[in-house]
Amino acid sequence: MANMVMFCILAVVILGSALMCVATTQIMRAATFMLFVLFGVAGLYFLLDYTYLGAAQISVYAGGVTMIFVFAIQLVSKRTLQGLVERIKVSRIICGGLLALASCAVVILVLLKNQFIYTAMVMPDEEVPMDKIGMALLGADKYQYVLPFEFISLFLLACIIGGLVIARKEK
Repeated sequence: MANMVMFCILAVVILGSALMCVATTQIMRAATFMLFVLFGVAGLYFLLDYTYLGAAQISVYAGGVTMIFVFAIQLVSKRTLQGLVERIKVSRIICGGLLALASCAVVILVLLKNQFIYTAMVMPDEEVPMDKIGMALLGADKYQYVLPFEFISLFLLACIIGGLVIARKEK
């Protein structure tokens, strides 16, 4: 029962912080809310007794948010940091909503394809085995998801290089 209460608290913190992260127009507040999201996910790992993943989440991703603070201070003008921001465009809201719907559809497809929901309905008193979830996400066989993680690492590397190019001062 205590685990369920703690899970609900962490879920509210994660969802609330994630919504505030995308809703705010100030970059420093967005980075701070993202830090709360990452700490909440680390709390979920600790709740599942995955202490190594929790510690890695805090050290790697919270350190990454610190780097976002540094880049935000260096790359954004002083007027933007003081609260003068651009206007919200309707086309951006529509594109964001469509992207969110597409992301939800992908998550639902993955859940249905790997039969996590069916397994949870057949075994209502038991949890879905973590080894099954881990193999589905990180396995290298057909229909397993190790390749997207490699693409994400390349994408993050490209973002870092792009940030360094923008931050470089021209003479």
